[in-house]
Formats: sequence, structure tokens, C-alpha cells
Amino acid sequence: MRFSAVGLLLVLIVAWLAGAQSSTRPMPPGVREGEDKINNEAMEPPKALVPRRVDPAQLKSEAAELQTLANAMPGEVDQVTKGMLPKDMTENLKKIEKLAKHIRSEVTP
Repeated sequence: MRFSAVGLLLVLIVAWLAGAQSSTRPMPPGVREGEDKINNEAMEPPKALVPRRVDPAQLKSEAAELQTLANAMPGEVDQVTKGMLPKDMTENLKKIEKLAKHIRSEVTP
């Protein structure tokens, strides 16, 4: 008697779970077709990354310009602490930022 009650309970639970899975939300139109298209298409291998050519002369000149601008900053900051704002300080800071970003983008893959 005990085995039949456990078996019956087990059958009811399995039936309930099967019914719960089939009553999920309906699929939006086009999803199945899209999945079929993805599954049926042959997978293309990823394209090989072509290493970029880095111009060492250009990088060297940009680094030298960056160094010149950066070396001038402590003097300009001293003027700011004295209450004087050099007229080209903001332009130089923007140039420093632009050069640093460009050099970083050329060096990092």
C-alpha cells in the first residue's frame, strides 16, 4: 500500500512538471525561424586579425612632442598657483591628452 501511494505521488509530480513546462510563455513570431536559420547555416571561421603597421618614426616624434609639452607643465602650474593662467595651457593639456590617446591606440592591440 505504501509503495503504491509513493508511486502515485511520483506520477502526479512528474505529470504536473510536464504540464508546467508546456505552459510556458508563447514564443514571439520569427524566433523559431531565426533559430532554424542560425542552426542550419554553416559556421564561418573567425577572420584572422591583421596586425597593424606601426610607424616608429611617427611614434617617436609624437612621444618627443608629448615630452616637450609635459615638461612645460610644471612651470605653467606654478604660474596658475600665483594667480596667472597661461593662455595656451588648456590647448597644451588637450594636445597632451590627444597625443597620449593616439600613442596608446597605436601601441595596444
